Amino acid sequence: MALIVHKYGGTSMGSSERIRNVAKRVAKWARAGHQMVVVPSAMSGETNRLLGLASELAPSRADKSYYRELDMLAATGEQASSALLAIALQAEGVPSVSYTGWQVPVRTDDSYTKARIESIDDQRVRADLDAGRVVIVTGFQGIDPNGNITTLGRGGSDTSAVAVAAAMKAAECLIYTDVDGVYTTDPRVVSAAQRLKTVSFEEMLEMASLGSKVLQIRSVEFAGKYKVPMRVLSSFTPWDIALDEEAKSGTLITFEEDEKMEKALVSGIAFNRSEAKISVRGVPDTPGIAYQILGPVADANIDVDVILQNIGKDGKTDFSFTVNQGDFNRTVELLREEVVPKLGADEVIGNPNICKVSIVGIGMRSHVGVASTMFRALAEEGINIQMISTSEIKTSVVIDEKYLELAVRALHTAFGLDSEEVSKSA
Repeated sequence: MALIVHKYGGTSMGSSERIRNVAKRVAKWARAGHQMVVVPSAMSGETNRLLGLASELAPSRADKSYYRELDMLAATGEQASSALLAIALQAEGVPSVSYTGWQVPVRTDDSYTKARIESIDDQRVRADLDAGRVVIVTGFQGIDPNGNITTLGRGGSDTSAVAVAAAMKAAECLIYTDVDGVYTTDPRVVSAAQRLKTVSFEEMLEMASLGSKVLQIRSVEFAGKYKVPMRVLSSFTPWDIALDEEAKSGTLITFEEDEKMEKALVSGIAFNRSEAKISVRGVPDTPGIAYQILGPVADANIDVDVILQNIGKDGKTDFSFTVNQGDFNRTVELLREEVVPKLGADEVIGNPNICKVSIVGIGMRSHVGVASTMFRALAEEGINIQMISTSEIKTSVVIDEKYLELAVRALHTAFGLDSEEVSKSA
């Protein structure tokens, strides 16, 4: 008997019929003798509906108390889907019980809308498992030290599932989505994209951080830190597919590199449309300038991605960086009100219409000329590069958003990812 964690996304929970199919699938695993913990997202569109209502009623200037209420509101979506799944399982004759994050409890910090998990008390869940019940834990949410409900940010149910799997030392965490695995890039952009049978943890971490929507980056970080066996697979395969076949489907995220992986120079092309570029022009070219600009941004709980500081001239320089589009206006306002007056900078300018495109692959470690191939492919399409960021296994460029799909297709072809052999070798 193995302890297995299933996570189902919003599309998988999108209607009563789909919830019924999820229940049948979970029941199949439970009847095979596995102890089952299930982490569902809210029904598709429900979180957006709730946050849309909040936006209509929001104060002109949001503070921490507003974000507290956003979490209070958004958490109800997962509570509803968890209870519905428990009811559907009971209809299948499978004993089940659902818990909210605060009932488990899943303890987090108090960073509303972006909380981080600090600990999970699994005593209550284990007692139910030992009693033969399937346990359903709401994804996406927890409780802070003061007893307030918190949420983990978009895609937080992935993080909840992996954290539960880590805390309970589950045999495997299966992430069921509306796609059947991890692809070389988004098939909606490149029709020739290939599904990877395996992908290394490092590559998956880079893909998640660079905009791949298959998994939330914090879930991959959790998986890596606690070595949680993880698989991405489709919830739209027939629920009665043979268990052995289902357990080997999708994409396995591995923690060991093998010879097959080393053959792949680049494993995938990731991209992120939700980027915005901000430049602080005419700042003093002195030590500590990066901290003086980005310190207040970090204090406001705003994540910074690509950073570029130009060469100084006449004692001044320009400092540019990217943030999530959702944080663009707040960041510009913060810089204009708090940073520019202190530094005596000239101005703050921004461009919310940019995107980031990246190549990822552990094979890049042992090959030279990868970046030049990327830059040549983009140049041949007439695409201008605004910013560049590199690491050992990835290279990212910031470009005008209107060129995103053209860039992805060009790079996918340039690195030979259109071939079916990519999927087989991976």
